[in-house]
Amino acid sequence: MIQQRFIELGEGYSDIYELLELMSTNFHRIYRAYIFSSKHDSKEQLSLAVSFSPATENNHFMPIYICREGIRYSADKPSKRYDLFVKHAESLNKKPVRVEIKHSSEFAENELFYQYITGILRLNHLLPPLN
Repeated sequence: MIQQRFIELGEGYSDIYELLELMSTNFHRIYRAYIFSSKHDSKEQLSLAVSFSPATENNHFMPIYICREGIRYSADKPSKRYDLFVKHAESLNKKPVRVEIKHSSEFAENELFYQYITGILRLNHLLPPLN
């Protein structure tokens, strides 16, 4: 059975560059790129994430690297980090999927937040089934 787990890199300030490097060095394993949008105090915050296929056929671990809620977004003034992520993903032929979610502050623990996102991704066929 495949195990899908979120690995938090940080909040996306400088961690975004680590996520971009992971994408570059593992471009052949990228399953999908995601932009998670949530509202907190009436402000939109973005989380950027990338899921990778298992490293080998015998490996059943599917990591999902995420920079959680560190990017404030406004249509009037788009974030340079957001633009950088989208352009980099598209250069690797992976158009990011935008998903509206609840903010992590609505959950008692981060683990519950990540279970919630995993459920949304599975329901929308954005992650493979567990098999």
